[in-house]
Amino acid sequence: MIEYEGDKAKVYSDRGTGDIFGDVLSRRINRRSAIKSGVAASAIVFGAVNLSDAVAQDATPAASPVSGGPAPAFDAIPESEAAEMTVAEGYTAKAFLRWGDPLFADAPAFDVTAQSAASQAKQFGYNCDFVGFIPLPLGSDSSDHGLMVVNHEYTNPELMFSGYLVKNPEYVEGSEDIAEFVPATTKEIVDTELEAHGVTVVEIQRDADGAWAVVLDSEYNRRVTATTPTLLTGAAAGHELLKTSEDATGTNVTGTLNNCAGGITPWGTFVSGEENFQQYFANLEAVADGPVKVNHARYGLAEGATERQWELFHPRFDLGQEPNEPLRHGWAIEIDPFDPTSTPKKRTALGRNKHEGHTSVVGTNGNVVIYSGDDERFDYAYKFVTSGTYSATDRAANLDLLDEGTLYVAKFNDDGSGEWLPLIFGEGQLTAENGFDSQGAVLVNTRLAADLLGATKMDRPEDFETNPVTGTVYLVCTNNSNRGAEGKAAADPMNPRDENLNGHIIEIVETAGDHAATTFAWDIFMLCGDPADESTYFAGYPKEMVSGISSPDNITFDLAGNLWISTDGMPRNLPSNDGLYAVPVEGMERGNLKRFFTSVTGAEVSGPVFTPDNTSLFTSIQHPGEGGTFEAQISSWPDGDGVPRPSVVVIQAIDGSRIGA
Repeated sequence: MIEYEGDKAKVYSDRGTGDIFGDVLSRRINRRSAIKSGVAASAIVFGAVNLSDAVAQDATPAASPVSGGPAPAFDAIPESEAAEMTVAEGYTAKAFLRWGDPLFADAPAFDVTAQSAASQAKQFGYNCDFVGFIPLPLGSDSSDHGLMVVNHEYTNPELMFSGYLVKNPEYVEGSEDIAEFVPATTKEIVDTELEAHGVTVVEIQRDADGAWAVVLDSEYNRRVTATTPTLLTGAAAGHELLKTSEDATGTNVTGTLNNCAGGITPWGTFVSGEENFQQYFANLEAVADGPVKVNHARYGLAEGATERQWELFHPRFDLGQEPNEPLRHGWAIEIDPFDPTSTPKKRTALGRNKHEGHTSVVGTNGNVVIYSGDDERFDYAYKFVTSGTYSATDRAANLDLLDEGTLYVAKFNDDGSGEWLPLIFGEGQLTAENGFDSQGAVLVNTRLAADLLGATKMDRPEDFETNPVTGTVYLVCTNNSNRGAEGKAAADPMNPRDENLNGHIIEIVETAGDHAATTFAWDIFMLCGDPADESTYFAGYPKEMVSGISSPDNITFDLAGNLWISTDGMPRNLPSNDGLYAVPVEGMERGNLKRFFTSVTGAEVSGPVFTPDNTSLFTSIQHPGEGGTFEAQISSWPDGDGVPRPSVVVIQAIDGSRIGA
């Protein structure tokens, strides 16, 4: 039985019964070391065992690894803490689409002194994260014309609005408990922030000179924001936990929040993940002890007012008035960019957590598989397998595929094997005796269900991507500063490490090469950090020849199957702005990580994506200047003066050739 523990909000999965991933890895490495007597260096131990060697006897590995395409051909650039972007020689990096840029022919030009909800609803939103490119026409491989879909994760009102922060009269010099500055927000500011969240769909086109531009009069251009009507669909739709005073049906939700990583389906829709939704909801103490409060505590909701103070102007953000409202967020939301009149749908079958990833791939039997991570320290990795099969000739038949299927959570075993554990009501411990009355309840309480199944606790599992050349799956774990802390099991020194500040990347091979399989093999591809640190590992490549990297975040692949990695958190651990890296995953250059691009002060790099011909690479520069304020800026990128503006950047070769070729 799930019991509420006092009134403390617990963010991490302390209640889960599964192993800590570091413990699993440590035991596995120790066993390898015993077999490989005389081998001392962790890099050699890792390199000595291929994925196929690690598969359990009852599992079948995928086909033998291919040699891979050519390694990225550019000279690595040095670390940079510059105020401006840097990129490898032979390339240009330009801000293409900035916060506040008009998306419609009748949209106003950006004016930081004249912001409003109405203007922001027609302009590019704030803090761009995931970027997707869908060629036009649909089904083509055009690299000159397409739809760009972009997430807008959150807002930095202290950078957006003059006078947002004021001196706190209660502040005492040197105090750690009382903020020196507090928000002086207004309903007008909050309403503008609501419209700056969500998703942008915009048609873009490249001219003969290679320059990209927005098509302002496009029929496809659209903003989906925190006020857009959306639908809950799938097994949880209509559940009592999803009903509010404003929506007795439990199916109609206002808006989408904290949209982070996403993915493009084979039928050309966009699946966006709602991540840190907990930050918008106030007054947990007003919720009665019981299952709803248990859920809120497990997802990190806190007592008292929020820093944003949206609850002052919109009751739906006040748990005292709407205790169920947060349960209507934290889903994967599917948007059809080819039908701007369609209602976005929160696909509850994919579960509720702090969603990242959503790469999709068609399995051997035609089922569609979507991988996603729950971006929290000690939380889990998931995949969803549709019940129905993909039709390459009937797009309409695919539009509701994500409403029915099986959600799985990953369990990593010591011997390099793994299992996908199904989250199905009535099976195992997912029963009424343990607080679940239906499949809908399992999905609303996905984290609690995964706790009971004994899933493996991970180090902030973020992006999942599949290599289009080899079919191997890559899982990014950004970091976990709490690993080895009091009450947490410590990892073996051979990695991942206690207080894992730098993160790592895992390779997964599904059994028989079928992404819908329920077993897999896994191995470490990279343990990030300073190459001079003995605990780092780069797939066995000589460490003195690679670039340092910390906090991998989003990944993508080029046509040759090389992995491209963006980072979020470099400056905390290495003397460089966040950036973009490339690394071969096969062949003689496997593990030869090279820094390709660095960002600007205060920013992370997110959502890299290539055009089909790999001649353009789009990536997001999120929260430039974070750490400053409107009145005390630490960045004025990209305009050179005025406020910093989160932007999508386009990178191209000066000669127009394929990037990295």
